[in-house]
Amino acid sequence: MTDDDMRQAVPAMGPMVEQTYGPVDLSREPIFAGGFINFGYWRDIDLDRPVGEPERVRSQEDLYRHVLDSLAAAELPEHSRILDVGCGLGMGCAVALREYGPAAVTGMDIHPDQLERARDAQAGLLATDGERLRFVRGAAERMPMADGEFDALISVEAAQHFPDLEAFAAEAARVLRPGGRLAVTSFFTVDDAPGRTEESARLLETYANGLDIARPVQALADAFTAAGLKRVHVESIGSDVWPGWDLWLAQWWAPGTWPRNFLRAYEDHVLDYYVVTATRSA
Repeated sequence: MTDDDMRQAVPAMGPMVEQTYGPVDLSREPIFAGGFINFGYWRDIDLDRPVGEPERVRSQEDLYRHVLDSLAAAELPEHSRILDVGCGLGMGCAVALREYGPAAVTGMDIHPDQLERARDAQAGLLATDGERLRFVRGAAERMPMADGEFDALISVEAAQHFPDLEAFAAEAARVLRPGGRLAVTSFFTVDDAPGRTEESARLLETYANGLDIARPVQALADAFTAAGLKRVHVESIGSDVWPGWDLWLAQWWAPGTWPRNFLRAYEDHVLDYYVVTATRSA
């Protein structure tokens, strides 16, 4: 496929996604220490003590571990092939390779700048374990993958950007082998009550500027069901995300500033953080 063909094959990014993960480069921000770009999973971190960069990096690694553990619980075959949708700098791909023993991990991202950074960040792994790791440009709604290519699919804190959850679900079902498993984690509104979209935008700048899309978690679960996936399960993990994230943010942001409103939105039952799992029928 030529570069022109690839540009035509990948849907256009939203302007805020293109800017935020391109010139802005969130991975350079201190709040995303370690090259990950997620809010973290803080269950095993003592929040009664000051948290520093080591705890922050661990929280982000632990979010990937929680997602990958949910796949392992489904008794995937040893040496599985894993696809990471919205892989960013490939830090989660590295965790999977180091700790879970897959046959291969493919990191896919829509943003070419992120893929370039991923190849730089994972240059060591690519040099020593290049047969098991690759990075591919593609969109969640149009994946350049073969039918049934993967045993497992993960996506960590990217689905809040996906413009079409139904298309993502259909593609996820297509690229999974029969019996394959997926786990998607991100933040969603708790329901679709009237005014939720406006309320989210009022509290959080990322909803107001269009970077994130305010949708209920049930919309993703329903999309998976409509795509023919089975054993769709929604798990709230907000209690292990939002308090730690807010404690970490407090080093830079005062109470009442918009980044601190993630915890407020959770406490007001507007927003939560979820893991959604599903299985393709055997």
